[in-house]
Amino acid sequence: MKQTYRSRTAFVLAWVWLAFVAFNVFDLIVRYSGKASLVALAVLGALTALVYAVALRPATVLTEAGLVGRNPFRTTFVPWASIEDVTVSHSINVHHGEEQVLRLWTPMSSARERAKAQRRGAPAPQRGRFKTEPTLTKGEQAAAEAFSGKTHADWVGDQIRERAESARRRDGQAAPARMTWSYDAIGVLVVAVVLVIAAIVVA
Repeated sequence: MKQTYRSRTAFVLAWVWLAFVAFNVFDLIVRYSGKASLVALAVLGALTALVYAVALRPATVLTEAGLVGRNPFRTTFVPWASIEDVTVSHSINVHHGEEQVLRLWTPMSSARERAKAQRRGAPAPQRGRFKTEPTLTKGEQAAAEAFSGKTHADWVGDQIRERAESARRRDGQAAPARMTWSYDAIGVLVVAVVLVIAAIVVA
């Protein structure tokens, strides 16, 4: 079963930006004013390429065969049995091979999110003689304990760690990781840079 994790905030903001760019491109074409419009279109193109690379493309994908880490300019595939350890700080760090570390771009854990998770994990204060909090079911209590003090990045890190441990017990032998460059992101950025240079030359 394939599971994909992204930064929801970055993903939503990226699509808002694309809608903003589409409106402005239409407006610039309708009200074309020569060199100034060309420069504006080139700048929008460059910024959109950057948004694609850092907000739309990054993802952490859990497949049957292994972990796929899509960062802005490269994609790394690590078989489950090759993963030796997983640590979570600001980002999820996957240790594999000979002291190699794959730092996943998403999901990340901000200081604010971690502080919120710690508050969520703290026991609720008892106020007065009578309980005013609703009684949780066993399922709700189990879910609350599982997420107690953990951020989304911590939870995804746990999923990666569990799959890796299961694969090491089952397979034993670890295959090497594979890294490929993200030609789509690189190509988009190259086109954006060419547009900016052309706009500057024309202007």
